[in-house]
Amino acid sequence: MTASRLLVSDIAWLVDFDADPSAPPVVRTGVDLLVEDGRVAAVGPQLSAPDAEVLDASEFLVLPGFVDAHRHLWLTALRALTADSDLGAYLELVLGRLAPRYTPEDVYTSTYFGALECLDAGITTVQDFAHIMYTPEHADAAVAALTDSRVRAVFGYGYPAMDAAARDLADVRRVREQHFASDDALLTMALSPAGPSYAPIETVREDWKLARELGVPVTVHVASGPVAARPVAALDREGLLAAGTVYVHGNSLPDDELALIAASGGAVAIAPAVEAQMGHGAPMIGRLRAAGVGLGLGADAVTAAAGDMFTLMRAALVTGHLGGGARPTTADVLRAATLGGAETLGLADRTGSLRPGKRADLLLLRADAPNLVPLHHDPVGAVVSAAHTGNVDTVLVDGRVVKRGGAIVGDPSAFARHTLVSSAERIVGGLR
Repeated sequence: MTASRLLVSDIAWLVDFDADPSAPPVVRTGVDLLVEDGRVAAVGPQLSAPDAEVLDASEFLVLPGFVDAHRHLWLTALRALTADSDLGAYLELVLGRLAPRYTPEDVYTSTYFGALECLDAGITTVQDFAHIMYTPEHADAAVAALTDSRVRAVFGYGYPAMDAAARDLADVRRVREQHFASDDALLTMALSPAGPSYAPIETVREDWKLARELGVPVTVHVASGPVAARPVAALDREGLLAAGTVYVHGNSLPDDELALIAASGGAVAIAPAVEAQMGHGAPMIGRLRAAGVGLGLGADAVTAAAGDMFTLMRAALVTGHLGGGARPTTADVLRAATLGGAETLGLADRTGSLRPGKRADLLLLRADAPNLVPLHHDPVGAVVSAAHTGNVDTVLVDGRVVKRGGAIVGDPSAFARHTLVSSAERIVGGLR
């Protein structure tokens, strides 16, 4: 549903973040939030909006919508398939054997249901690293699924990891021209190539040149090898470091490469749950903060770990205590899950916080839930350490209510579940 004016009234607790990463969270009580034409119009006590639809938030905690800075939505059909596997086994089975079995219809179903999973958990923005583009029809299916889901998304056009022949630069241009004429829409585009860690430098040059030509950012997996032991330095030598580039994982990168990312205006998307489960390397959050690198959190692959932000925040907090740099606080982690993720994706001008003028992407958690009462001691700490998806009552994206009363509005998921199960059975059949 969409209302031109919506008043979220008498909010029990509102948590927001300032653009200054060193500033503490803003925690307010008893305020209202007015949404007009999809934007946050005002936040304050006793706002007057006589013609607005009223949403009573006296038993709710209001947050900016979560931002998932790195996720492969096409993997939804393979949920938990590699929960006991390391990175090598995942690459061999999922990218090597199962990915080529995906039809465009499979891509649509997994992407669509994965986006619904995001919305259900309060994730209003997701970066979909879609390295499943075997044909133009696969690309069109992924974009259609994101559009139909009503999530805010950055569609990362990615090439199949194990099939160099499927790298189609002409189709990247087609998708940009056909589907992403505007960079201000609910869906925007990025290029998600293999990058210097996994592809020869000649290929990297072509991909980065294409991204510049099309005016889209790059989001890329990075690690020390197997092709380039120092991938960020390799980009630096080629003059390819650019502001707005999102580097994913990077657990094995040395500190001087993190410094290059920071100096170039890049950011890093970490996936703390998957990185720990698959053995990517030591936790990154402390080292990134010490290097001054902006960061966001990502679910990465639901084949191995849960796809909700509460799980990711706890993984970042707990594993962060074991890595280099200062121990992260709950405020550090919640910022990374909201405004930090938006900054990482270059979307902080429109989402990630509840400042007037931004698009109205937000969620309401039940403040009276048994696992959250009492909130008075530390609302931020409670969200990070105790909240779960079951507490997400209401979700707005771009001012549109997409979840209310704990259920997706106009939920078509019964059909999606059926098609998702059928898709999963066909993809995996005979290979286990």
